[in-house]
Amino acid sequence: MEPKSQVTRWQRDFERFLPLKSQFVLSGNVRDLQVVEVQPGVVTAQPLNQCVAAALNRAGCANTILFQPLAGFSVVSAPGEAGGAAAGLLQELGLAAEGGQGRAGAELLASALDRIVRRQGEPIALIVDFAARLLTRPTDPTAAEHHLFTQALVLSQQAAPRPAGTDRRPFFNTVIWIVEKEGDLPDWFIVGNPRLRHIPVPRPDNRARRALAPALLKPLSGAAQAAPDSLKKAQDEFVDGTEGMLLVDVNAISVLARVEGVPFDKIADAVRRYKVGVTEDPWLQIGREKIKNAEAFIRQRVKGQPDAVVHMLDIVKRAVMGVGGGRRGGRPRGVAFLAGPTGVGKTELAKTVTSLLFGDESAYIRFDMSEFSAEHADQRLLGAPPGYIGYDAGGELTNAIREKPFSVVLFDEIEKAHPRVLDKFLQILDDGVLTSGRGDRVYFSEALIVFTSNLGIYKMTESGERELNVSQQEPYEAVKQKVESEIERHFKFVLNRPEILNRMGENIIVFDFIREDIAGEIFQQMVVNTLADLKSQELEVSLASEAMTSLRALCLADLSNGGRGIRNQVEAHLLNPLARALFDADAAPGRSYLVSGLQAGQLSLESAAR
Repeated sequence: MEPKSQVTRWQRDFERFLPLKSQFVLSGNVRDLQVVEVQPGVVTAQPLNQCVAAALNRAGCANTILFQPLAGFSVVSAPGEAGGAAAGLLQELGLAAEGGQGRAGAELLASALDRIVRRQGEPIALIVDFAARLLTRPTDPTAAEHHLFTQALVLSQQAAPRPAGTDRRPFFNTVIWIVEKEGDLPDWFIVGNPRLRHIPVPRPDNRARRALAPALLKPLSGAAQAAPDSLKKAQDEFVDGTEGMLLVDVNAISVLARVEGVPFDKIADAVRRYKVGVTEDPWLQIGREKIKNAEAFIRQRVKGQPDAVVHMLDIVKRAVMGVGGGRRGGRPRGVAFLAGPTGVGKTELAKTVTSLLFGDESAYIRFDMSEFSAEHADQRLLGAPPGYIGYDAGGELTNAIREKPFSVVLFDEIEKAHPRVLDKFLQILDDGVLTSGRGDRVYFSEALIVFTSNLGIYKMTESGERELNVSQQEPYEAVKQKVESEIERHFKFVLNRPEILNRMGENIIVFDFIREDIAGEIFQQMVVNTLADLKSQELEVSLASEAMTSLRALCLADLSNGGRGIRNQVEAHLLNPLARALFDADAAPGRSYLVSGLQAGQLSLESAAR
């Protein structure tokens, strides 16, 4: 490992300009840990204050004073220096107080700033941490705040470098202001100030995480005896799994793994636990036998869709086994795009899979995408950006996933969403992560994502009219081919989002029309369920064969709306007139009735012996 290889760009920039600038502003990722090479080949992570003090010490600075709004003044001593020397420096500058710290506030800092900057002798530096908290409003400072930064501005111009050390390099008594954003300090202090250098501190990249990985995995169980290839594989998984995370989080994952006894080769489990905040993994608790017997369970509720059921179960099995890119890149456990006519069981399949996986069909998170057709609807999902109404509330999607990371997320009628909303799905499908309006990273790595759509059933003619693309008279293979072709055309040429379709891969599942034989089964089940509901209320109702035949003919006359259309017809020709007749007959528990005749919207009800 080369001596300079782990010194980050901002640190090199800071050290390079120390002889040239009297003051610095560090902003950005200042609350995170920073990569520091404490010895050649020895890398660790330190808070920003320690990292800056170490850089100042390497440059020849004798002592670094730290000011914090609540704690006041303290000295970050150079390595090996006695604590008495640090206390003596505070005494010399008039900053000593009981306990080695002084009172905090803008006035105290202003009174000390001149003494620190103009002090003679060995060079020293001042770090002003949480500098933004010294101001009520950067654009409208109070008199004391204005005086502090006016004095800082004047001192930045008047400070003169002086030679120090054996090589007689120029030195300032440097002042470093640490803020979250450059705009946290008055513009007139920063903008156009040639004696001040603003240095952004970026979020850690892949290189920083890889530099820390060996040290963080070394204390884990089994790492000391592991072969180099196994260690490298674990380090790669660790680096890939923590993509986009801060070093303070990366370090916390290592601590979590040590506390919970996670071996080094299972570090991906510790990453997952930290991301979603849940120790138990519901995916691992799903019984294999339950999944093996799932096809019969699903077909009881989703009828006439054998191909769709098999394809969906393949996705579920892959999700349960954790097979695929999700373990490394954080992508969702599974993705399914359910397409087909209305009322054929797309939403019902999502509910059934949720019940199969988590024991409760209401555990799924559903979003009706017709509600997200406006241009700025993405803010409802992710939350409003800072400064806008609703910023503190967060987004509907990000909040829901944070609360229930292990879930089936259903996006109904996806084609009705605004293209800006669709763009957000690219991040979910690729990286399994979204950043909310508040800046929080929300992970979808444990979710099963399901989209539903009616795309492909209709198509637009050259004159702009809408016409059927497929019909019930066509075989399923023809329906499937036409629907997939129309979906491809829509994403590529209408939405101009071919990349979304590409992320779906081979997970587009086309549902068939409800055919006559299946429609009969659905009708029979709905009638049986209706009569069973009445029986639970101690009302025995039966249908004469002629009434059942008439009802069947009425309900199955038009299958264009699928199972939902059959349900509507059962309600119109059985439920509504039956409820009316029972009400008029003053039906009471314990009595029996016979539907002797039935016509459209009407029926004849007779009392029957029980």
